[in-house]
Amino acid sequence: MVMAGDAAVVEALRRGDEQAFAEVVERFHPMLRRIARGYVRTDEAVGDVVQETWIAVLRGIDRFEGRSSLRTWVVSILVNVARSLAVKEARTVPFTSLGPADDGVAGFGPERFQGPDGEYPGHWTTPPTPWTEDPEASALAGETRAVVAQAVAALPESQRAVITLRDVDGWTGPEVAAALGISEGNQRVLLHRARAKVRLALDAHLTAGEGRAS
Repeated sequence: MVMAGDAAVVEALRRGDEQAFAEVVERFHPMLRRIARGYVRTDEAVGDVVQETWIAVLRGIDRFEGRSSLRTWVVSILVNVARSLAVKEARTVPFTSLGPADDGVAGFGPERFQGPDGEYPGHWTTPPTPWTEDPEASALAGETRAVVAQAVAALPESQRAVITLRDVDGWTGPEVAAALGISEGNQRVLLHRARAKVRLALDAHLTAGEGRAS
């Protein structure tokens, strides 16, 4: 459904209002580059994907029916453009292919949880290492941010796109599913796997840091 304010923007774009287009680009461009980076690897390719997306938006704005927000529609165009380019570069698999139920790093191993005879069955035996006593300070630490960024960059493209939209751009699950053309159930699975892998990488980094400090 069209969000408040979208209708006026869409009408301005249909009239060829250059100022309206510039404002839309300013709002969405950084987000589109982040998402495109999940499909292609070079800055040049990212630029090509985003440029082709804006061209497609201008050419297709008359056909925008308002069944989703303008933002969701624009991202769905970008995803299609990015997939096409990635296929040409032979660096992609179908987005909706989730792979095996357990892709090897979907979460923490069972040894990290108490068994049925434990004091608290199912709870941690060795909990994940806390970021620090001051989570905000840790989140701002350059080294920690770099570890998270590297972990996200190493994700399969589908997981990378979902976690970027959900955890970086703050989209809801239904919005992500609509933009990427997947079911909400698939979106949840991809987000869970992506978050688990990033958390594993961060936990390993923090644990190693404790070892160096001791």
